[in-house]
Amino acid sequence: MTHVVGLISDTHGLVRASVFDALAGVELILHAGDVGDGVLEELEAIAPVRAVFGNTDPVDPRLEESLELTIGGLSIHVSHGHELGAPTPQKLLAAYAADVIVYGHTHRQLVTRADGRLVVNPGAAGQRRFNLRPSVGRLTIADGAAAVELVDLT
Repeated sequence: MTHVVGLISDTHGLVRASVFDALAGVELILHAGDVGDGVLEELEAIAPVRAVFGNTDPVDPRLEESLELTIGGLSIHVSHGHELGAPTPQKLLAAYAADVIVYGHTHRQLVTRADGRLVVNPGAAGQRRFNLRPSVGRLTIADGAAAVELVDLT
């Protein structure tokens, strides 16, 4: 069975119309923090959403400190990344044992493979900052392997 999961982060209260096309057909959306008001409700129109706190999020019972999930036989860790200061793939791989690690915070798209593990920052989907293009990710898990596609929202 193939699983397709939407990855989004750093929306800061903005859900662009292009997110609906970029994440169409996913079975679950994982939000890596800095969510903002109204975002979870909008994303739930696409698929069920699980989300973690970012460093700018107020207390919200729907946001978790981190997520540990198993999908298609692979372990997935989701956190914002700010808990490690300035998150890097090396710091994340050392801190979390999951097969797939999803984070945000830096607003920079990143996909790194190391020792059969995958580290993904889908980029910031909210307001454009730091001359970075807004984006989301589509994580595909099939036959015990994970692949990710970053989708530009501009």
